[in-house]
Amino acid sequence: MRVTISGASGLVGSRLVERLQERGDEVTRLSRNPNGRGSVHWDPSQPAPAEALAGRDAVIHLAGEPVAQRWNEQARRRIRASRELGTRNVVAGIAAAEPRPSALISASAVGYYGPRGDEPIDEDAPPGSDFLAGVCVAWERAAQSAAAHGLRVVSVRTGVVLDRHGGALAQMLPPFKLGVGGPVAGGRQYVPWIHLDDLVGIYLAALDDAAYAGPVNGSAPTPVPNAELSRALGRALHRPAVIPTPTLALRALFGQMSVIVTTGQRALPRRALEHGYAFRYGDLDAALQAALA
Repeated sequence: MRVTISGASGLVGSRLVERLQERGDEVTRLSRNPNGRGSVHWDPSQPAPAEALAGRDAVIHLAGEPVAQRWNEQARRRIRASRELGTRNVVAGIAAAEPRPSALISASAVGYYGPRGDEPIDEDAPPGSDFLAGVCVAWERAAQSAAAHGLRVVSVRTGVVLDRHGGALAQMLPPFKLGVGGPVAGGRQYVPWIHLDDLVGIYLAALDDAAYAGPVNGSAPTPVPNAELSRALGRALHRPAVIPTPTLALRALFGQMSVIVTTGQRALPRRALEHGYAFRYGDLDAALQAALA
């Protein structure tokens, strides 16, 4: 296959590029700072270059402003614009490409659902009403506009990615290694976790299988409360995991962004399972052992 990817230097994108190249696919990377063969300049505030999209089998769109930062009004605008405007500009480039790709597989997030307590939710659940839910709704709407140009569109609603090199797990490791980790904000909120290899596997399945369309939860079949995740990480590191982090401390440290870790979603990957995706890491202990190896 010939595939164009935005956000190819990130945690998910870099592993996805590796997997695609291992199986012999031709990869074009859209980047603000192109470096090397197969890398094309793209400023997400402008339409994506049609020449980097024409004749491709699919476009995988991962680029976006990091959510894990202290939220002020400027940060909120950057987070939303990078996803809504950036995705619209990918679609604008697709519209100008000839021949056009046949599929757009775009990142989204389980934040689409908003805080949902212990309610099991799949892809048919309605969106939440908080900031992140609004961002995800706008993000997916922009991606779905590619359907008007004849593309199959998939939005992968990503959960908490387990990999020691980045994401939430990398931020959790230092206190746990020191023996001062533990449950966050009471630990009852669900964490829709997924091992990086399975998330990449879902992207590859959505790329290869035309049955994938619409939203797909990128999370393992066994979401757990934060307290259980903390205990499992303690076991994996052979460290205690009993020192709690209160909600007030998180709000003081992260401001409004603390809602990401103080609330959660018990998201289930119904559509991936229906399409036959076989999770390599459905067990949390095994996933953490592999992620830390």
